[in-house]
Amino acid sequence: MRKRSWGEFALGLVVPVVAIGLWQWVASNGWVNANILPAPFDVAKRWLAYLMPLKSFADFHAETGGAWWKWALSGELLVDSAGSLYRVVVGFLVGTGLALPLGLAMGASRTVYSWFNPLVQLLRPIPPIAYIPLSILWFGLGNAPAVFLIAIGAFFPVLMNTVAGVRQVDGIYLRAARNLGATGATMFLRVILPAAVPYILTGVRVGIGTAFIVVIVAEMIAVNNGLGFRILEAREYFWSDKIIAGMITIGLLGLAIDVGMTRLNNYLLRWHRGLEH
Repeated sequence: MRKRSWGEFALGLVVPVVAIGLWQWVASNGWVNANILPAPFDVAKRWLAYLMPLKSFADFHAETGGAWWKWALSGELLVDSAGSLYRVVVGFLVGTGLALPLGLAMGASRTVYSWFNPLVQLLRPIPPIAYIPLSILWFGLGNAPAVFLIAIGAFFPVLMNTVAGVRQVDGIYLRAARNLGATGATMFLRVILPAAVPYILTGVRVGIGTAFIVVIVAEMIAVNNGLGFRILEAREYFWSDKIIAGMITIGLLGLAIDVGMTRLNNYLLRWHRGLEH
């Protein structure tokens, strides 16, 4: 199993490596303006400069009294990444915390579904970006409007998948549980909820991906740090290499989150048919 995982990982590197090689070849031959599309080597240098602190090690060593470990945590990239991840996590938890109970209630009760479904279907097509003016009016600038937008972005994927998961529980499970005497809370907690977990986790995975998209847009408007803010700043100064470095950082963080979510899904759904132990 371990060898298979490493083999799949190596296979997944083929296309990115080939793409970077072609990119470097095109840039080295001068077929594109370096200000528009810098070479991968230049982007890598900018990414490392973005990662490292702005001050030299000697100056920082003197200022921190020899606390060299702080040097590794002082880079602009790390600060921006931490700010973006903080907003994603808080906004995602708020959105998911609201979506899960409402989705479970809407899925389990036809009455609750009838009450809330028209409003949900009215608001669901509105993109979170459309709420930007209102979020600034309501919350001002800073983390609050960004968290609000991220919560909206995460809310609807989790809600809709939770509703679908509860409403689409196989009738065989329900009839079997009733024949065994399960009713009320036992039916919901021991049958409906476990059967809906795959749908819920799918919604969580989509929701956190949406949250990451929304945070970049929110940081371009409402806050003065984070990866989105830094990309917008680089655009103002026409630092295309820093723009791409920021984009690559977003991709790496998104990949790490997706890998983590996949592992969590596989762990929680190891009982599910079709998943290998």
